[in-house]
Amino acid sequence: MSLLRNFGKVITACKKEYKKKRFGEFELMEGYSEGSLLCAGDNEDLMKYLLQKRDMAGKIQQIYIDPPFFSKATYDATVKVTNADGDEIKIKKRAYEDIWEEGMEEYLKMMGVRLMLMKDLLADTGTIWVHLDWHGVYYVKVLMDEIFGEKNFVNEIVWTYKSGGSSKSHFARKHDSILVYAKSKKYYLDIPKEKSYNRDFKPYRFKGVSEYQDEIGWYTLVNMKDVWSIDMVGRTSKERTGYATQKPEALIERILTAGSKEGDLVADFFCGSATLAAVAERTGRRWICSDNSDVAIHSAKARLENKQLSML
Repeated sequence: MSLLRNFGKVITACKKEYKKKRFGEFELMEGYSEGSLLCAGDNEDLMKYLLQKRDMAGKIQQIYIDPPFFSKATYDATVKVTNADGDEIKIKKRAYEDIWEEGMEEYLKMMGVRLMLMKDLLADTGTIWVHLDWHGVYYVKVLMDEIFGEKNFVNEIVWTYKSGGSSKSHFARKHDSILVYAKSKKYYLDIPKEKSYNRDFKPYRFKGVSEYQDEIGWYTLVNMKDVWSIDMVGRTSKERTGYATQKPEALIERILTAGSKEGDLVADFFCGSATLAAVAERTGRRWICSDNSDVAIHSAKARLENKQLSML
């Protein structure tokens, strides 16, 4: 109950930090695809810079973020480097810490001020997708109701997967949640179709209903549901960068193609190894990505350089 009683103080602290005009130092890395930008540094500083110096209020069509989950854990990444003899070796380094000494209030203050800035950057037709899990998702939803408005809530996407451990003390936790909010009622969303198999896989033959058949049986096409089953990045996958908590390209591609069009500007301000940038490059979208982890930026640059080379 103490957090609920102090929620107003959290919002007030967020607004106070949000209104500060100054921004700190960070490194901008341009020269990727036209209009795209990679940044090493604090995303709060970057967003204030984009708003104040680049006049980017309302310019980003879609924002996806995969921030810390309030997991109270630290995460390592395996980085590939080349030694003096030209041999490639793997080094394990600390990727980031998800530890908050002052608890959930500190975490929500960090999230709140950044969500306010993201709202300013988001286009009126835009959506924001916030990827979390059971640790903090419902506290962040209350925060987003306050910032974006309850009426602008669009969906809670449940991403379910097989990877991970199990426990004897609770049911195996095999899903994350992605909160989707709009900037306004004019938001763009292209919901893809998916197969819905008929009972007993037999044809219904209803008048006016298109039916199809595959090796499993008969089905119709319906708007995609809010539970998505997509495999995590496997240990032997070509996608794997070695970065902690890497998300699969299939998941990010579904998100980007639902919330943006080719040529649109998309952003990820907790980019990790830059899955969003890699998918945006492949699907013809401009992008802005940032992270304050040296390991993340190293992984992102290596990944993007490989993507560019593969496109030549």
